[in-house]
Amino acid sequence: MKKGFKISIALAAVFAIVAGAAYITKASSVMGTGSKYIPPISGTKLDQYTSHPNRRLVIVTVQGTIKCQLFENLAPNHVAQFIMLANQHFFDSTYFHRVIPGFMIQGGDPNTKDNDYSNDGMGGYSQRLMAEFSPVHHARGILSTARQSGDANSATSQFFIMQADYPSLDNQYTVWGQVTDGMDVVDKIVNLPDVSGVPGGTNPGRAAMILQMYVQN
Repeated sequence: MKKGFKISIALAAVFAIVAGAAYITKASSVMGTGSKYIPPISGTKLDQYTSHPNRRLVIVTVQGTIKCQLFENLAPNHVAQFIMLANQHFFDSTYFHRVIPGFMIQGGDPNTKDNDYSNDGMGGYSQRLMAEFSPVHHARGILSTARQSGDANSATSQFFIMQADYPSLDNQYTVWGQVTDGMDVVDKIVNLPDVSGVPGGTNPGRAAMILQMYVQN
C-alpha cells in the first residue's frame, strides 16, 4: 500500500464493525423519505459550539446545494483550516469519492480532480490537524473529518457528512459542523451508483462533483 494510508480504508473498518450492530436510524430517515430534516444540534448546545450562528459553509454540487453551520468553538483549528481551504478554492472540482447508504458521504480529496479512480481517498492538504475530539454524537447531518492514516492527528482536508447515526465514530473523529440545509442532496449523493468498476465500489465519480465550496457570512 502507498505511504499515504488510504483514508477510506480507515472509515471502512469502522463501517464493517458498526454495520453488524445495526446502528442505523429509521429506514425512512436514512433514505431521505421520512419527516423533514432537523439539524441535530440546537438551543444552548448550539450557542456553545458556534460563535457565528449565521455563517454557512456552502457546498454546491451537481446534485444540489448543501449548507453547513460551523462549530468554531468546538473545533477551532479544523474550522479555520477548512475555511482557509474553501477560500483558496481547494475543494472546487473535487467530488465525494466514497458514498455508503445508511452511513455517510466522504469528500475533500484533491486527487479526485484527475481521471484516476485508484488514487481517490489517498490525497489531502500539506498541513495536518491535531484531533479536537468532543462528546458530540455522529448523528445524521453531522460534519466530521476523515484522517490521513490511523493516526488520530492526521486529518487534513477530507471530510464526511453523516447520513445516519453512528455512535462508534464518537470521540474517534473530529466533529466541526452540521448540515442546516440540503440533507436531501446528501441523500441523492449517497445513492449514486459506483463508476470505479471495483467490486463493492462506492465511488460515484463526477456525478458527485463539488462545483464550488465557499463561506457565506
